Amino acid sequence: MSDRELHLGLMFWATGTHSAGWRHPDARADAAYDIELIQEVSRTAERAKFDFVFLGDRLAGDPALQHSNPAQISRLEPYSTAAAIAAATTHIGVVVTANPTYSDPYGIARLMASLDHLSEGRAAWNLVTGADPAAALNFGRDAHWDTERRYDWAEETLRVVRELWDSGPDPDGTGARRIGHRGRYFSVDGPLDIARPPQGHVVVFNAGTSDRSRELGARDADIVFAGPQPTLAKRKEYYADIKARAARYGRADHVAVLPGLTPIVAPTTEEAVALHDRLNALLVLDPEREIGDIVRAGGIGEGHRRNLTSASEVFGVDVRGHDLAAEVPARTLAAVSEEGARRLAEITRLTRRTVDGPHRITYGDLVHATPAQLSHTVVGNPEEVADMIQEWFEEGAADGFNIYPAYVPGAVTAFTELVVPVLQRRGLYRKEYRGRMLRDHLGMAVPPR
Repeated sequence: MSDRELHLGLMFWATGTHSAGWRHPDARADAAYDIELIQEVSRTAERAKFDFVFLGDRLAGDPALQHSNPAQISRLEPYSTAAAIAAATTHIGVVVTANPTYSDPYGIARLMASLDHLSEGRAAWNLVTGADPAAALNFGRDAHWDTERRYDWAEETLRVVRELWDSGPDPDGTGARRIGHRGRYFSVDGPLDIARPPQGHVVVFNAGTSDRSRELGARDADIVFAGPQPTLAKRKEYYADIKARAARYGRADHVAVLPGLTPIVAPTTEEAVALHDRLNALLVLDPEREIGDIVRAGGIGEGHRRNLTSASEVFGVDVRGHDLAAEVPARTLAAVSEEGARRLAEITRLTRRTVDGPHRITYGDLVHATPAQLSHTVVGNPEEVADMIQEWFEEGAADGFNIYPAYVPGAVTAFTELVVPVLQRRGLYRKEYRGRMLRDHLGMAVPPR
């Protein structure tokens, strides 16, 4: 990797990554099937010199997500969407999520090589093993495999896919060779019936916090997505761990760590806080139940319900039966648990409301701070958002960020027009692309055959 510079990607969820983003007046609730809008959002990111647009995927629908993440219930298949984005852009990378647990190596190699050719070297593969047990029932299986089997399968898949990319013919049609792979799970003869991708090997992304996931990312990935962590210290620990593991493979400078980031940005701090409050006011709350009751949320596992019952459990004080708009007495907040105190600090960071100041924390704030978050959220004016990005970048917590827009397209436009120019003025971020391929943006050489 060349001289270190900040990298930015756009996580594209058509309805936004805030659970109520789709309800914002400036959002498009039907955006998942509007390819012209998807292309225009991608061009917006390209004008801001983003490294890539990231297309997530799930292999199971879940009606329970209709109020939290409706884009995960129904959306276009990512290879098709990526091809349409590539046709409408010239430089920005396009990341496709493909789950090897429910795919075969030859199919992945062929599809990704095709996308790399038609995009002229801008394709990337987000390798995930899948954490959604419901997917197994859509693919003729009785159960989702355990972590060890999924990663064993994924690691062999990746080896075969890269062998296949190297086996394809040169552009003149010569040089194809069989790979004759005979492994634990796969027998693949090859060669691939497509010429070697322009990038040699398509850029590989990986995310996860388990030991197997960290090891795969450090050994084989070009980009590692860092999931949410409760503190900056924990984020720095994760970053250092990935880099240390990569160093054991001689790859410390060849793996970039990009956490997810949801920026709520406006010209002034007051406007940004008001936007954050408005989004939260649009959330659909869960009915009150017994303490300890949990619900599956957002395809990311189990999480607490969004209500005062769950808030009581998380904060360690009984706050049931109150108006959400009312301020919480200071004596109540003084009795919260250690975890509750950490979350109070997060509420203050996001809302600027405090325990006993002129603008006080409300019961609604407690409710909205209860469920697990998809990504770190920052609320503020352009300079404040840029300050947070710069701090993480310079203090060893991130090499860049995958931007999670709270709603689409407005939040994408706000970040690119307000924050990116600040990062550019500070010399942290590029003003022009260095080349046409995604590897050029990332400062990564094309690997030899």
